[in-house]
Amino acid sequence: MTRLAYDRYRAEVARQLALFRETLTGADLTVTVPTCPEWTLGQLARHTGGAVRWVDAHVRTRATRHIPESDVPGFEGPGDDDPAGLDAWLAETADLVDAALRDASGDTAVWTWGAEHTAGFWARRMTHEVAVHRADAAIAAGVEYGVDPEVAADAIDEWLDIVRYVQHNDLADRAGELRGGGRTVHLHAVGADAALNAEWVVELAEEGVVWRRGHEKADVALRGPLTEVLLAFYRRRGLDSGRVEVLGDRELLEFWLERASFG
Repeated sequence: MTRLAYDRYRAEVARQLALFRETLTGADLTVTVPTCPEWTLGQLARHTGGAVRWVDAHVRTRATRHIPESDVPGFEGPGDDDPAGLDAWLAETADLVDAALRDASGDTAVWTWGAEHTAGFWARRMTHEVAVHRADAAIAAGVEYGVDPEVAADAIDEWLDIVRYVQHNDLADRAGELRGGGRTVHLHAVGADAALNAEWVVELAEEGVVWRRGHEKADVALRGPLTEVLLAFYRRRGLDSGRVEVLGDRELLEFWLERASFG
C-alpha cells in the first residue's frame, strides 16, 4: 500500500506527542498501565519520550550504526513523576525530533533495525509508536482515545510489515509459527472509515505471512470501527471488549495475537 507522505509522518510525530501530553494532563502518573502492567503511567511516558529521543539521535547524526540508549542525552527523562517536569521534557523531545526530521528527507540514509535504512522509516515508526502508547496512556487515565483514520490504517499496514519482517529474519520463534495451511484473518473496519478501503486479509502461507488490502472471505474476521480494530489487533483491547466482533475461527485470531511480535 501507498504510505503517507514523509512530511505527514513528521507532522504526526509532533501531533501525537502533543496529544500524548494532553492525555497526561491531570492524570495520576503512579497508576499501573493495564495494557503494559510492568509500567506506571509515568514510566510509560518516559519510555515513549526516550524512544523518540533515541530516534532523534539517529536521524540528527545520520547514524550508520546503532546508538546505545546510554549515549542519548536526556534519554531517561525526569527522575520523578513531577507533572510539570515530565511535560517540559516531552515538549522538548517533540521539538528535538521535529527539527531532526525537518532537516532530513524520507530518503536520508540512517541506521534502523528494519530492512529500510532511512529517516522515513523512523518518521513512520515514531508516528505509530507514540499513537499506540497514547492509547495505553488513555486507557490508564480513563479517558477517550481517538486517532485519525489514515494514521490508524497505516499503523495496521506497518504492523503487518513488521511481523512479516520479524518472521522472515527469524527474530522471534513464536512469529515463526505464523505459517502454513493458508489460514486467513480478515480485518474489517465498518462505519465511516470503510471508505478508506480499511480492510485487510492476512494469510498464514507456507512461506510465511502475506497480507493485502481488500474484502475477502476468511477463516476469521475481526470487525468494528477502525480505531477499535487497531487496538484489538495491537492487543490493547480484548476481543470481548464489546467494541469489536469476532466472526468465525476465534482460535485462529487468538493464535495470531499470541505470536505476532516486534521480535
